[in-house]
Amino acid sequence: MLRQIHYFQSVVRLNSFSEAAEECHISQSAISQQVQALERELGFPLLERKNRRFTLTPAGEHFYRKSLLLLADWERLCRESEAIAKQDAARLSIGYLKSYGGQELHLAIADFSAQHPEVGLDITPGNHEDLFQLLISGRADLLLSDQRRAFSDGYHNVILSASPCFIEISTRSPISGLDRIQAGELKNTPCILAASQGQRESETDYYRDIVGFAGEFLYAENLEEARLMVVGGRGFLPVEGGQVPGLYAQSIRRVPLYRDDSPMTRNYCAFWRKGNPNPHVDEFAQVLRSKFV
Repeated sequence: MLRQIHYFQSVVRLNSFSEAAEECHISQSAISQQVQALERELGFPLLERKNRRFTLTPAGEHFYRKSLLLLADWERLCRESEAIAKQDAARLSIGYLKSYGGQELHLAIADFSAQHPEVGLDITPGNHEDLFQLLISGRADLLLSDQRRAFSDGYHNVILSASPCFIEISTRSPISGLDRIQAGELKNTPCILAASQGQRESETDYYRDIVGFAGEFLYAENLEEARLMVVGGRGFLPVEGGQVPGLYAQSIRRVPLYRDDSPMTRNYCAFWRKGNPNPHVDEFAQVLRSKFV
């Protein structure tokens, strides 16, 4: 029945038996017969056929929507079961926020790898939205990311730290002489974000609407390029945690970012799906948490 459901979904999605047959690599008559067999098995019509056209019946529309979820769950079940069956080739997928400057993740990876050299680690950097999509699609087992959404009951959501927020600014800028700065005071200085083309809109929305930067936004493909733009005097770079890398210690200064009279902070969290069958996820999470104590 799963194959018949797949054929039915293709017919509905493409609104065509012939195109669905081509996509599924079977004949048009065969895919039509498979959909009819599915209807007989269910005991009710899914499609209302008129001449060479068709529309979904109310039951068919409901079945189509729920069947998409059913097959997504089935595919996830197969992936999870395969992971359990292949313990001899165990892997752990970790995503991390590429703007995070702390050493905790590096230390956790080093310790975990020393304890479990047999486990392959897939490490993926990204911005918040990239990582969120990796997690919900099952392509990442665990994330080290910032908190921009309400916590979900379907995941473990562990706050690791509340990191102070800074701007990095060229030491040649008069702003570097301040002991603190408000987001609104930077309206005449461009904000530099490390974000690819597809990430720019979401990152800009966050730093403009949530953090409060009201000026121009400039973009770099990665953190290294962003810091070079800072050194060149083109603007400031928002960062959290860690220290200015030694390479830039003489050319960049960090100024604490404040909101009213309080330092701004951002929660950094570990996120992983509850019930993830990978036996190494919980253990890695514990190692990671220990680095933030």
